[in-house]
Amino acid sequence: MTLSTVRYEVTGRIARITLSRPERGNGITLEMPREIAACVERADLDPAVHVIALAGEGKGFCGGYDLVASAEGKMEQLASGPASGSPVDPAVVARNHDPAATWDPVVDYQMMRRNVDGFMSLFRSDKPVVCKVQGFCVAGGTDMALCSDLLVVEDIAKIGYPPARVWGVPTTALWAHRVGPQRAKRLLLTGDSISGREAFDWGLATECAPRAELDGRFEALLERVARLPQNQLIMHKLLINQTVLGAPVAATQVMGTLFDGIARHSAEGYAFANRAAEVGFRQAVKERDEPFGDAGPSTFRG
Repeated sequence: MTLSTVRYEVTGRIARITLSRPERGNGITLEMPREIAACVERADLDPAVHVIALAGEGKGFCGGYDLVASAEGKMEQLASGPASGSPVDPAVVARNHDPAATWDPVVDYQMMRRNVDGFMSLFRSDKPVVCKVQGFCVAGGTDMALCSDLLVVEDIAKIGYPPARVWGVPTTALWAHRVGPQRAKRLLLTGDSISGREAFDWGLATECAPRAELDGRFEALLERVARLPQNQLIMHKLLINQTVLGAPVAATQVMGTLFDGIARHSAEGYAFANRAAEVGFRQAVKERDEPFGDAGPSTFRG
């Protein structure tokens, strides 16, 4: 495999997928979900692998989609290249995000659904996925974290979906399944984030620890899971996942993916994109979040 956004390696019984765009807060590109899916398939087919470790390089796990180009009116930078995996020409994808052009929701859906498929490869993988979150896990980054089986988080990490305020709807639609409807509404109806400690208290995270202890706790859990026979791990994951798959998650993901496109092409969405083109994406996000008392973006891009 030729990988441009992630690294893949196997150590003992552990397959390690590491988001490797730290200079961009491990921001999601169109290539990243497809590369993750390819790595998951490789791990699933490797008889030596018992568990998959998902982590992000640098200060944080993932700051969401790398939206600077698209929000500032340069979508062609994200849509170009043979690895984009889009079912339509990249120029069509770019034009579809031009406020001056007609928006085709089906083109948007075709593009974003493939990202959802990439994220859900973590959920559907035969082998269990343990995810480590340090620093921040926001916006689209939460899609990968919530599709994982177990979360080990830094106690002061920032976790949430700030684009709920404008320009986004979570496409994997797993918040209610992971934290329950009331807490999901508390996050998505405000765009607020929670700390790693709160994520643990809410049952979203399996463990939380200070940064100095995070790697040790992560590796200890990976090693403990890896002790089980592969067949036991696969059966247990399949069994427990039926509680989610038995719910209408497929339908809510279709709705979430379509709603995400609508959110980016509403009057408020266009206003946000125009402001980002005028003053830059980081300033536009800062202005979005200031009325809520948030500090605004630091190293992450959400």
